[in-house]
Amino acid sequence: MQCFGICSALFAVELSLTNHKKAMNSFLIKVITRTILRNKKMRGQQQGFSDFVLAKGFRELRINVVRLFKDFFLISLGIASAAFGLESFLIPNSFIDGGATGISLLITKLTGVPLYILLVVINLPFVFLGYIVIGQQFAIKTALAIAGLAICVATVHFPEVTNDHLLVAVFGGFFLGAGIGLSVRGGAVIDGTEVLAIFLSRKFGTTIGDIIIMINIVIFSAAAYFLSIETALYSMITYLAASKTLDFVIEGIDEYTGVTIISVHSEEIRQMIVNEMGRGVTVYKGKRGYGKSGETGDFDIIYTVITRLELNRLNTEILTIDPNSFVVMSSVKDTKGGMIKKRSLKH
Repeated sequence: MQCFGICSALFAVELSLTNHKKAMNSFLIKVITRTILRNKKMRGQQQGFSDFVLAKGFRELRINVVRLFKDFFLISLGIASAAFGLESFLIPNSFIDGGATGISLLITKLTGVPLYILLVVINLPFVFLGYIVIGQQFAIKTALAIAGLAICVATVHFPEVTNDHLLVAVFGGFFLGAGIGLSVRGGAVIDGTEVLAIFLSRKFGTTIGDIIIMINIVIFSAAAYFLSIETALYSMITYLAASKTLDFVIEGIDEYTGVTIISVHSEEIRQMIVNEMGRGVTVYKGKRGYGKSGETGDFDIIYTVITRLELNRLNTEILTIDPNSFVVMSSVKDTKGGMIKKRSLKH
């Protein structure tokens, strides 16, 4: 009888674990079908997705979750770096930067309105513009990043490091540029000027760099008039330091990036770029070189040009479709014509 009782207890434990595993599997299947596979139109969907499709959906879900945590970490680190640069260097010495952050600093100095309020108000139009130009995901991340920076500036108080004007200009720009760069790598921005520059470059056919320069000329001219010429000159050093640091943090990626993709799933990647990202592609016919197995058959090579703000999403989508794909990226100074300046992203 005692042996029978022990066996019954073990059977009950095993049955409980089996039911728990089934419940967990059922929960994962619901998550995958309602998120990853929600918009997938596949044959046999009425009878349920196959195990192969569910496995691909689980891999895509895992990639998206890992990417989400990575983006959150980079954006949080960027917010902390930018807030430190503002509070420990720029604000105590009345220096400004370029872009929307510079406008906020200038208005704060002239009117006394708290900086954290102006960071939200000045960047709010750029968030809506980012939704139109880049897409919904980018706009949500940017809104959260800007709100996070405003909260950090309002609640966390970093100590003043130095009063030396040159050190303030250089290191204030360094930490601010690092913060912006880390946020860009996380798929967001904490200064919306670049979104405006991308929008205007597509509308008027000018380069992004030219538009950013014109915006900053207006900002620094206003600083020279309302503050002083010396402050404006030091602020220009701040902007240069921030700009160079930004380029360094995002590994020298320029305004546009040319991406060459070699994959056995080239057709699926092409459809993703055209239909989901709203970008044009060029398809080359290629042939693999000579290796251990000799010459192989022909295959398609995908080439597209995107902005650096879209690079984060493209990498995630390619990794989801084919983690073994070979991707080559190169900086592109500017583009003319094509879909990159005429068509916004689809989400």
